[in-house]
Amino acid sequence: MSEKSAIQAVPITREAYAPYGSLISADDSLPFRYANMRTAKRFDHLAEVVNLRSETARLNLCVFSCSPLAEAPLQMKLLEKHQYSTQVFLPMTNKARFLVIVCLGGDEPDLNTLSCFEATNGQGISYRPGVWHYPMTAIGEPIDFACLVCEDGSKEDCEVHTFKSPIEIFPADL
Repeated sequence: MSEKSAIQAVPITREAYAPYGSLISADDSLPFRYANMRTAKRFDHLAEVVNLRSETARLNLCVFSCSPLAEAPLQMKLLEKHQYSTQVFLPMTNKARFLVIVCLGGDEPDLNTLSCFEATNGQGISYRPGVWHYPMTAIGEPIDFACLVCEDGSKEDCEVHTFKSPIEIFPADL
């Protein structure tokens, strides 16, 4: 793991985020079908939900109520991963603006793959199993996120890696 001291967020795109998971949105450039007597567009299979412990873990629909970033830059002191499950976050507000901080790696985060994205209104994300990420971080306003994750209540649900020195994370507009 090489050391980094700072990273700037960039606007999230489907292509740039693909190594880490899926960008979830009702984007008219994606295939859809009409539903509900043509009053709705239905976008299917926007993210895969993976449960690698199907005998013990079950799908948990929960809500994370996230306070906004107190001051920039964010001092990132840790990353976490869910080795056996996808984790999906869908903002439940029209004023969503949040950081998505991710990197690949095995037992430890590979900081050479560290990326920071900024997502906005109408965008949700999924993390692939085993992707290191920072906890959800709202910008400007509090955000409630609906979350889907497969868990069994054991310590294997979430692994945490702590850094010796914090990494500064700058939102996209700073």
